[in-house]
Amino acid sequence: MAQELLESGALSAFCGSMATMINAGIQVDEAVLMLGENREASRFQEVCSTIYRQVVGGDTLAEAMQASGGFPAYAVGMVETGERSGHLEQVLRNLEMYYDEEARLFAKLSQSVSYPAALLAIMTVILAFSTFVILPVFTQVYESMASSLVAGSTASVGASHAIGIVSLVIVAACAAGAIWLAVSSHGERGRRRVMSLLERLPLTREAMYQLALSRFTASLAAYVSSGITTEEAMLRAMGTVEHEELLARLQRAHESMVSLDNPRSLAQAIGEYEVFEPLYARMLNVGIRSGSADEALSEFSEAFFDDAVSQIDHALDLVEPLFAAFLTISVGITLVALMLPLVGIMRAVG
Repeated sequence: MAQELLESGALSAFCGSMATMINAGIQVDEAVLMLGENREASRFQEVCSTIYRQVVGGDTLAEAMQASGGFPAYAVGMVETGERSGHLEQVLRNLEMYYDEEARLFAKLSQSVSYPAALLAIMTVILAFSTFVILPVFTQVYESMASSLVAGSTASVGASHAIGIVSLVIVAACAAGAIWLAVSSHGERGRRRVMSLLERLPLTREAMYQLALSRFTASLAAYVSSGITTEEAMLRAMGTVEHEELLARLQRAHESMVSLDNPRSLAQAIGEYEVFEPLYARMLNVGIRSGSADEALSEFSEAFFDDAVSQIDHALDLVEPLFAAFLTISVGITLVALMLPLVGIMRAVG
């Protein structure tokens, strides 16, 4: 059985607490021990206990986090980078901010879809009852009438059944999707699937690219500050990227950096393959020339992150109104489906 990842809130609390204690001069093993003490039995305590045993046994914090099975690959990779570069506290602070914001976004997503999901589920039941219980009653009434009446209302009955079935399928599918989003928002593995879905939706595609770019840039800044070559820093930072479009651009950029014919600098490769916007590529070039590339990259990461959060907030703000509009249309369709047979009767009687 796969080990359960910690939720975003717990990840943020762990990283923030570790950063605070490391800043206070507390050793890593002692800090982890203090985090796990006086807590009720939980996944968080289990993870802290595993990390403590591993660290005491000689593992680094990143290796211990990996062994615990409670941390995403990105968090483990960033902590490993922080340990190698000597910027562990700053990396932990960045992770605290990242996972705290992720927890807030998913809480907002859950809140935005939970109420509409419940209404859609109720609407599905109503449509199913109308289509398979009420409409057949009308059909039986028609069959008991004179043939002239039946002939005058057959078209209305057929249209009513068609509308009822089509609307039932659509509403049921939307209800299932909304319930899946609401449930998945409460689990870390489910959240990864939601993130993958958001990467493909037109409304959130750009925001997810910016979020992936922020993570990559933060990792690149940590590697650059460790003193390794920019080519090696780029290659290692690419290991933290899961976004397909961004990864493809980075691979092409890295190939141009290590090309024997006409090698490009980091800023040139990033600019030519549109990893960053042209303005950020020029600013990175200035940072490299002034010897402050890591600082520039850290600032870029924060800017990309803020932009992504703003875009995702805007998208989530649209979720509830869109669901409300869809529910209104569904109610109208239900009423039409129920009224058509009555229209048929009135037309036949008239």
